[in-house]
Amino acid sequence: MLITKIKKRDGRLEAFDSDKITNTIQKAFIAVGRRTDAAETSVQLSKEIVANLEEKYGSRFIPSVEDVQDLVEKTLIQNNYADVAKAYILYRSRHQEFRNYRKFIGVDDDLKLNLNALKVLQRRYLRRDESGKIIETPRELFERVAQSITRVDDRYPDSKDRVKATRQEFFELMSKLEFLPNSPTLMNAGTHLGQLSACFVILIEDDLRSIFDAVKATAIIHQSGGGTGFSFSRLRPRGDIVKTTGGVASGPVSFMKVFDATTEEIKQGGRRRGANMAVLSGYHPDIIEFVASKSDPSVLTNFNISVAVDKNFMQAVAANKKSHSGTPVMERSLGKFQHLNYSS
Repeated sequence: MLITKIKKRDGRLEAFDSDKITNTIQKAFIAVGRRTDAAETSVQLSKEIVANLEEKYGSRFIPSVEDVQDLVEKTLIQNNYADVAKAYILYRSRHQEFRNYRKFIGVDDDLKLNLNALKVLQRRYLRRDESGKIIETPRELFERVAQSITRVDDRYPDSKDRVKATRQEFFELMSKLEFLPNSPTLMNAGTHLGQLSACFVILIEDDLRSIFDAVKATAIIHQSGGGTGFSFSRLRPRGDIVKTTGGVASGPVSFMKVFDATTEEIKQGGRRRGANMAVLSGYHPDIIEFVASKSDPSVLTNFNISVAVDKNFMQAVAANKKSHSGTPVMERSLGKFQHLNYSS
């Protein structure tokens, strides 16, 4: 009698597929360097195993996954493929360790993802309840994202069937790891946050209120998984006089450390590390301090930095020109900042 069902380790019944046996044996052959006869021999051995299963179980009993795997090992040894049997046994052992790990981290791997993918999903993207327990499977994560992303199309008339097809197509792209959206989308789509953007540019003016409004915005954005970028070029240089108070300005790099400290605190409770991009004009008086700001690996660890330069600057570099003190002046370049090309 033909074998039509197989019992999984969790007790579920699944349609029996002899191709899975063939493919697994072929991988074991390839693992020990037997590529030339792998395909043909694997098919022959698979037929022998299926015949033995049908003779032993028939329609009276349903074999388990372990029953099939034990028979594969036995058949390989009986056919003098001890080295292939060893590779197959190691394969079974690794998969058992993988199953134990999935159980340990509390992830129901319903898409058969690899170990690294499961680690990333477990740490960052799968939803949790108030106690921190994972309450979502990888399949449910991708279904949540696909549902949320395509929901906007529901607003349009006569689009129900088309939206359903688009939703399924997007789900399949993600579940096969052929395409994945950015981290905030995976984390927040279909949740109360709903924040799907990864990058934000925050304006900073030469004003204390503006600077700390930007710090507040940075904290909120990082809390939702986004990253932030700033131009510090409008801030007056270190040592400049502040007319409103008569004090002395601390300069862009000093304020960058405030943003860095904020990011450091927010990331402690977040699901991923916050990230900042700082840009400073090549004409800014503090540009040397800015360029050297990350010389110490322990400083500004949450920042990448870039120097903003214009065409005139690059032409001067090409001509190996040396600038004179105060030329070009900071005031003359301030109006150009919105049109500068950034280079890292």
